[in-house]
Amino acid sequence: MESLQNHFLIAMPSLDDSFFERAVIYICEHDAKGAMGLVINNPIGIDVTSLLEQMDLPAAQICADFAVNAQVLIGGPVAQDRGFVLHSSQPDWTNSRDLGNGLMLTTSRDILTALGTDKAPAKFLVALGYAGWSPQQLEQELADNSWLTIPANHQLLFDVKHEDRWPQASRSLGFDAWQVSSQVGHA
Repeated sequence: MESLQNHFLIAMPSLDDSFFERAVIYICEHDAKGAMGLVINNPIGIDVTSLLEQMDLPAAQICADFAVNAQVLIGGPVAQDRGFVLHSSQPDWTNSRDLGNGLMLTTSRDILTALGTDKAPAKFLVALGYAGWSPQQLEQELADNSWLTIPANHQLLFDVKHEDRWPQASRSLGFDAWQVSSQVGHA
């Protein structure tokens, strides 16, 4: 199967896993070793400013134009004590990986100290935890009609409200996901 890196997974309405119900996941990595992604539409209920304050990071440096209501997301069920910053390309961060498509994934504290300052990436989201799949697991879930896929785009990733990401992602395919059945028929 072709790599789904830089794609979104859109949960089918029939996906009754409480964690992934109506989820939109940005796929950061997908290869023979498995896949890793971040749920981009499940806020944890804390804003980035509060997270920085809890981590004793310099929140006093926050610029006036910083989105103080930027929400921290639950990125997935794996390693929820670990933070990830998915952001527009900006080099020189420790523990950063270029994902292509103008995006990077950074897991180091240095980027957190820059959020809200003029050194921050132009666009970013902060997530705790990630979604992971073992080899062939994601391919099987796709074959089981658990997910739809579309190429990722920056607008949906950064500019659409969290609660609007699932319906907007499905509409980008030309329909509303709730209208799709997971049942496969044979004529």
